[in-house]
Amino acid sequence: MRLTRAALAVAAGALAPALLLSTPSSAAQPAPSPAATTTAPADDSPYDSMTEEELRVEIARILADPEIGKAVFREAQEAMDGTIDDMRYFLKTGRAIAQEEDDRVAVARILADPNIGKAVYREAQKAMDGTAEDVRYFLETGWAIAQEEDDRVAVARILADPNIGKAVYREAQKAMDGTAEDVRYFLETGLRLAQAEDDRVAVARILADPGISDALRAAAEKAIDGTPEELRHFLEIGQYEADGRTPPTSG
Repeated sequence: MRLTRAALAVAAGALAPALLLSTPSSAAQPAPSPAATTTAPADDSPYDSMTEEELRVEIARILADPEIGKAVFREAQEAMDGTIDDMRYFLKTGRAIAQEEDDRVAVARILADPNIGKAVYREAQKAMDGTAEDVRYFLETGWAIAQEEDDRVAVARILADPNIGKAVYREAQKAMDGTAEDVRYFLETGLRLAQAEDDRVAVARILADPGISDALRAAAEKAIDGTPEELRHFLEIGQYEADGRTPPTSG
């Protein structure tokens, strides 16, 4: 009983200033329970309470990822061969460090591409100079945004060509009015198909000339039924060779 009275005396002494300043209604409110103000440790981790078997299952899932990087694979294997503390360290800390290593290697490969565009190069360099989060953001989001910028510049250059054909112009404009995927499709596939359409029209014009030689007519008829590459070769070289002429030099 003495302990209860002593505790009440201490509590009353601590609350006295607040009670003097409070209104009667607020003074009647009960003091907050100590349990209500207790917070969990900031460094609490689900891996701390896992058994060794559960930790091994978690790491096995990581190792089973078909897109796992070399550094993550290496560190995961080392953790599996180590102690329970090694496994916990990998899951809590080592995996993130290894992932950054793999991410920086991936960005370095992009930078090593001789055909890299200016925007992709610029953003990749920024990422490499930044944090682990900057590198991951570039790989997951920034790369695609920069690639679209480079792709649209490439299509703009095609549209600026004074010798552009009608089909190429039409498809390039469609791409520029579309999505990032439309622009990429045009550069990878649509340009070739549109150029073939323009080239077939050009070969048809040659065949419509009644004054061409038999050799040129035969070569043109063969080309017009061929692949886009055969059409282009005929217009750039084949039509001149058929008549014994020298193809014009570019530039």
